[in-house]
Amino acid sequence: MSTTIDARGLNCPEPVILTKRAMDADKLATIITIVDNDAAEENVSKLARSQGYELTIEKREGATHLQMAPGQLKTEAAPAKETVVAVLVKSNLFGEGDPELGGILMKSFLFSLNELEGKVAHLIFMNSGVKLTTAGSPVLEHLEALEQKGVEVLSCGTCLDFYNLKDNLMAGKVTNMYTAVEILTGADRVLTV
Repeated sequence: MSTTIDARGLNCPEPVILTKRAMDADKLATIITIVDNDAAEENVSKLARSQGYELTIEKREGATHLQMAPGQLKTEAAPAKETVVAVLVKSNLFGEGDPELGGILMKSFLFSLNELEGKVAHLIFMNSGVKLTTAGSPVLEHLEALEQKGVEVLSCGTCLDFYNLKDNLMAGKVTNMYTAVEILTGADRVLTV
């Protein structure tokens, strides 16, 4: 049995949400999601892989067809694990007040996170926070070091588009609101700056 989702023309994160609903409705069904932009293709692909689906991508007729077949599906039972900490960065400045001080504090904050051993699993950048993950950012070396330690660095695709920075992304990957909310609600602790 298969389910086809035509997500052409839909805004982020709708293609991901529709695909996830189809996955949840029938875990044994093959799902075909049709999208018409790179961000949707990337985000639906990430979802498929994270859920254990085998993914086949075919481009035709000006659209991308993502076929997802059940593979090693994730199970709910998991062994005891360390506390998962996610950090939501809402601005390129730390706190309110003087912008120069806010920049200094943000750099210090990310440096300090890098010095901690294995505490943070995810860094999610939203709104002007995405400026920190793009070319010219004063904190790229800290973000790259965190990535090397296994921290997932994610930037909101809508935010990157808003600031015309998507082509300048230097650290981490593009994400969508659905994935960000999924990570934040699934984390044991969330730190917001």
